[in-house]
Amino acid sequence: MSPISVVDYHTAGEPFRIVVDGAPPLSGDTVLAKRSHVRDHHDDVRQLIINEPRGHADQYGCYVTEPDDDGASFGLIFFHKDGYSTACGHGTIAAATWAFESGRVMGPEGENTLMIDVPSGRVMARVEVHRGRVRQATFVNVPSFVSGLGVRTGVEGIAVDVSYGGAFYASVDADAIGMDVVPANVERFIQLGRAIKADFELHPTVTHPVDDRLSGLYGVIFFNRLGLNHHRNITVFADGEVDRSPCGSGTSARLALLHSAGELGAGDVFTHDSVIGSRFVARVIQEVAVGQVPAVVTEVTGTAHRTGSATFTLDPADPLGLGFQLR
Repeated sequence: MSPISVVDYHTAGEPFRIVVDGAPPLSGDTVLAKRSHVRDHHDDVRQLIINEPRGHADQYGCYVTEPDDDGASFGLIFFHKDGYSTACGHGTIAAATWAFESGRVMGPEGENTLMIDVPSGRVMARVEVHRGRVRQATFVNVPSFVSGLGVRTGVEGIAVDVSYGGAFYASVDADAIGMDVVPANVERFIQLGRAIKADFELHPTVTHPVDDRLSGLYGVIFFNRLGLNHHRNITVFADGEVDRSPCGSGTSARLALLHSAGELGAGDVFTHDSVIGSRFVARVIQEVAVGQVPAVVTEVTGTAHRTGSATFTLDPADPLGLGFQLR
């Protein structure tokens, strides 16, 4: 295997590893098709840089690829320890920041915009550049919508609301089950999140109305209400991974629920905190539809910061090979 060079960022505490050299072949006419191809035929690179000892159970990353057409600057294929996701808001913020700070995309001082193709569709990023550094980035997501309300699970009778923000999420009112979203409760949230996700494996509320490749429950969001339009959450995604950020696509999914319930009007600011105290701010900016389903367009703002770079190699004599997962 050839050396693989990466640049690491974090967005609100959540890691994001960008492959800048050594990516596997990314065949397909669209980013969504490339995602399927690399998942089915070239998964060794993901395993090498995500698995221990080079990564860890909560590591996240992406390949940068050609966009679907000339309307976008580049495409992103997101991956984690369990495979490949259809959306990643914190990753979009990190990649947009990297694009300007690395010179991949050039722009003047002040606000710049770029289009990025991700598996769930085309998103827009607005990036504020100051003296060559990015102060903050906002992504305008694909349309988000509600697909189920008050759905009883087989997990301790917990009820969830299901919504889509580039991926499907089940939202759980942590106050209603007597739990605080704090670091001390992380293991319990992982246990519940895994169980709820397994319970929803074939549930009709996580079937995408237009493209079945986007179907399936990706994560479970547990939230406390801190005040008007101000929540704290922990998102458990994939197989027990914990988002350190407030979760970008999950924030869009929460906005769809709050807007549908009449709790959040178009243009109202929603403050979303994470389990570690980091923050995104977000809002609904437009009402649209996905097929026949009412939906909203949302924007989510956060900050990303570079944490390092590395070149990873595989020693043919290494008995651990592509690495391992301890959990």
